[in-house]
Amino acid sequence: MNNWLRTNKVAMWLLTALRVYIGIKWIEGGWGKLTGGGFDASGFMQGALAQAGGDHPAVQPLWANFLEHFALPNVGLFNVLVPIGEFAVGLGLILGTFTTFAALMGMVMNFAFLFSGTVSTNPYLIIAEILIVVAALNAGKIGLDRWVIPYLRAHVWGRNKKNQDVVGNTPQQNKFGAA
Repeated sequence: MNNWLRTNKVAMWLLTALRVYIGIKWIEGGWGKLTGGGFDASGFMQGALAQAGGDHPAVQPLWANFLEHFALPNVGLFNVLVPIGEFAVGLGLILGTFTTFAALMGMVMNFAFLFSGTVSTNPYLIIAEILIVVAALNAGKIGLDRWVIPYLRAHVWGRNKKNQDVVGNTPQQNKFGAA
């Protein structure tokens, strides 16, 4: 299955349809928060904390501590990060740019929503995002990753440079022409 997801052309087309659909969902969520007149995550966080008690808590103590002692005191940061993050994940998935990273960040947000006691579509999105992450570059071949990733490999990350050390210097050759 892993090899099929990473190399098969049918998988490439299916993954493209899947990532565009998921991207639209993320864009809708992010855009609604960005343009809706002031997104405030504090109500969501307080609702999650309310689900942390009782005999069968939906929110586990470790996550509740994170929400209470870090997220709520820094809610202003989350009010910016959540809408921009949702929009950026959607944009990355739709355009097929940094597809694997976008899907991974989408998973992180979906898990955060799950940990906060919100089931909704999060499990379905996580499964789809796992498929995209496992497929790696095949999920973004019909997208900008087709050009962006090879360019970065050749010019930024330096993977395609032969006979060069870390700083880009060509090693000295001996009298027989070998390095």
